[in-house]
Amino acid sequence: MTPGSAGRTPALPVKVTRYQVVRRLTRAAAHSDARLIAEAAALADGWAVLADLMGGVVCSTPDTAGPEGVRAAAHPRLHPHLTIRKMAGAVLVVRPGTAPPASRIDLIVRTCVDLLRMRARVRRAEDTHQAERRLHTAVLHLLLSGRSHLATDVLGTAATHATVFRLAGQSVHAAYQTHWRAAQPSVSPNAPRMLVCMEGNELVVVALHGLHSLDDHDRRLARLFVARIADRHQLAGGVSDPLPLDMVATAWAEAGNARHGATSGCLASATFLGSHGLLRVVPADRLALWSAAILTPLDREQHRTLEAYLRSGSAQAAAAVLDVSEGTVRARLRWIGTLLAAELDNPTVQAQLLLALRAPAPSHRVSTSARLVTDPPLPTDLLDPDDAHHWASALLRPLDKPLRIALRCWLQHRGRTAPAASELGLSRSTLTDWLGKCGRALSLDLSSATVRAELHLAAETIATPEDTPARLPRRGGRTYRGHLRKPAP
Repeated sequence: MTPGSAGRTPALPVKVTRYQVVRRLTRAAAHSDARLIAEAAALADGWAVLADLMGGVVCSTPDTAGPEGVRAAAHPRLHPHLTIRKMAGAVLVVRPGTAPPASRIDLIVRTCVDLLRMRARVRRAEDTHQAERRLHTAVLHLLLSGRSHLATDVLGTAATHATVFRLAGQSVHAAYQTHWRAAQPSVSPNAPRMLVCMEGNELVVVALHGLHSLDDHDRRLARLFVARIADRHQLAGGVSDPLPLDMVATAWAEAGNARHGATSGCLASATFLGSHGLLRVVPADRLALWSAAILTPLDREQHRTLEAYLRSGSAQAAAAVLDVSEGTVRARLRWIGTLLAAELDNPTVQAQLLLALRAPAPSHRVSTSARLVTDPPLPTDLLDPDDAHHWASALLRPLDKPLRIALRCWLQHRGRTAPAASELGLSRSTLTDWLGKCGRALSLDLSSATVRAELHLAAETIATPEDTPARLPRRGGRTYRGHLRKPAP
């Protein structure tokens, strides 16, 4: 019995095949370095030590062989009876017994070295992946807190907008592990701009991009990628409208609202109007030129301020998004209204401006400017009156007259329930119930600023003198009386 062999696995038969040696070592390496060293010692009928270059024992079989293995690693010429192989950062020392032939010892050592190197590469890759996962989560939190400039500095990206996807379901953690590498998320300069991370019990994907036509392909790929995740793992997902990076918190809320209404295996969008969406109905080049002409007077800061105000619905909420005071936002809005020669409190103006802000950038610079006109609600530069009426009628066809009148009044009050209910002569709970019916009939989320803007343009486009609160059909009842007309004398 060799020194330090007490308690070891009994010597194996000499006629062990090469395949058996490699298979046993590979299976041991799948568990740990220590298991691999123990298997090497058993196959060599001796002992094995893995030491680091600083003179410490990493693992040893048996434990008593550690000191001798460290001495041999430091002075290999003084131990010619041992087999010693150096690797990056470590040394493998094997003392064979008397039974195994030299060819088997050589096979054991070469296989162990290869497996140890492979495990080291896997550990380095895992460390890199873990670091990148933490970085993705940190960047997401920067975006959600409104510090987009820090996020873009970390990523080194020129992206201006983001689309947020939020998915949930029983297999969300498995989906994250499976698809994290499939997305190839990275912070390297030439990598796809996509953040993939877990936030609570949700899988979150943030696609970073611009609004130019060149970015359309990347946006479609991101949506297809997330749609495959939702379908394969039966997750319910919500997707936001593309929004500026400093409004990711709004995109986050939009995606969350959409996810609540999604079914397993599908993506739902809070701002997706399908074939009725104006970004699909209006020719892209026409929409881009009109948008550029409308927004020409605004610089980048004014552009951001206007979008934050229209998306959030109030100067107070926009101030939180822009990290400035409410007074600063109101002062900027007054100057923006002057530059655009428009009344920003007008709901039709707001709807047109939000459409302009969502439009793709034109392929060439536009030097002319245009003024906003509220009549017709959908500018003729985009659609002629007949096409506009056809679009609006198709969009609102599922609504009967009372719901259409209530929805139009609510949109005229910019989504505020109390004043709309008062004008309609309804209780707030009744109006809320009716709005819920509108959302279900249209399969739309009315909490989305984009949805409300397009619905407002549609409602105003097909409105007749009969579509007013005074013409709302009355059925009587405590919550549905309204302002009753006096009987004729």
